[in-house]
Amino acid sequence: MLQKSKEKPKHLGRGLESLLGPIISTVQENIGTAPSFNPPKFIPDKDLQRNILELEFDAIIPNPFQPRKHWNDNQLQELAGSIKENGVLQPIIVRQNNGKYEIVAGERRFRASQLAGLKKIPAMVRKTDDTEMLALAIVENIHRADLNPIEKAKAYQSFMETFSLTQEQAAQKLGQDRSVIANYIRLLNLPAEVKQMLVDGALDMGHARAILALPTDDLRKRLANRALAGRLSVREVERLVRLAVSAGDEKTQKQILEKPANIKDLEEKIRTRLGTRVNIQARKNGQRGKIIIEFYSLDEFDNIAQMLGVNAD
Repeated sequence: MLQKSKEKPKHLGRGLESLLGPIISTVQENIGTAPSFNPPKFIPDKDLQRNILELEFDAIIPNPFQPRKHWNDNQLQELAGSIKENGVLQPIIVRQNNGKYEIVAGERRFRASQLAGLKKIPAMVRKTDDTEMLALAIVENIHRADLNPIEKAKAYQSFMETFSLTQEQAAQKLGQDRSVIANYIRLLNLPAEVKQMLVDGALDMGHARAILALPTDDLRKRLANRALAGRLSVREVERLVRLAVSAGDEKTQKQILEKPANIKDLEEKIRTRLGTRVNIQARKNGQRGKIIIEFYSLDEFDNIAQMLGVNAD
């Protein structure tokens, strides 16, 4: 006989509706077990609906616990266009603090509404303390795909530290695998220079996870810079890491991670001849590879083609 499957526990990762809608108990159940968190008693939903106001933007300030530090201008413009056409379909959530209204959730809508030229924005006012406000800010952002890896790593870390949680406990409350959280937290061990590459989108998670296997920050920076300059794939970075780790001594590791001097010299000679950036990527034993010649306009492409003896017509 088949046994009835157990009901899955609710997680913060299920979305803000479970936090800001009628089921406020989700926060209390999931986070309230942490010793440092005492969830406040919230007003009933009907009263909350009656607390919808039209607030001027000057009366509103951003969430001080907002984990997002970078905002995608294109996405904000798209949302602003939608707001111009349809208005703000869902009020933002705010709390009163020192004569102002702090955003609890909905900062993207707030910013996009300003871009759309609105004078006021609908907002629901609720009572909340700093601890729960941080939880809501993290939950709102942590599942968004456009949060860069370092912002997401810091959000996970902040969530764990605030509520004195282990990675396993945080994963359970956010509805994610522990390995996901562990991989993001490890990114914070990278040198500042490499972390900035992740923030800028110059490297992705795959590159960073491979680079973390190197034993020193110096080696990590060397490989990150080479990956960036040579546009190396994740697989190529992983191959270099395996070679470096198996080499043993640091001098040999540096030689492996740095592009050979003769290759650099050839790149410079071709660059001088063609007047553009050139990247030589040798594979494995150096018997195979590719040459990447960059161009930045169609006129430049035609000039390069002519210098190579190719008629572009």
